[in-house]
Amino acid sequence: MLPDKIFYPAAAVIAIVLIAISFVWPQGLGAPSPKPFGHAIELPDYYRMVRERDARLAREAKEKEEARAKAAAEAASASAAAQ
Repeated sequence: MLPDKIFYPAAAVIAIVLIAISFVWPQGLGAPSPKPFGHAIELPDYYRMVRERDARLAREAKEKEEARAKAAAEAASASAAAQ
């Protein structure tokens, strides 16, 4: 048998080591680690892609509207010149 004077201190050291490991172990998809061990939460590239796509679509819509207005102005000036 293992004497109590060896077992209990060894069990306490093992418990402390396991608790220390639990603080730095990766958290996976759950809650982030506490402040000294955690890392900044980064948004996936999907969200950046969606923002860029929305900005591009808005810019293209604005360009199309400007081209339509320019074509309408040219058509109006051409019809006025024909009369």
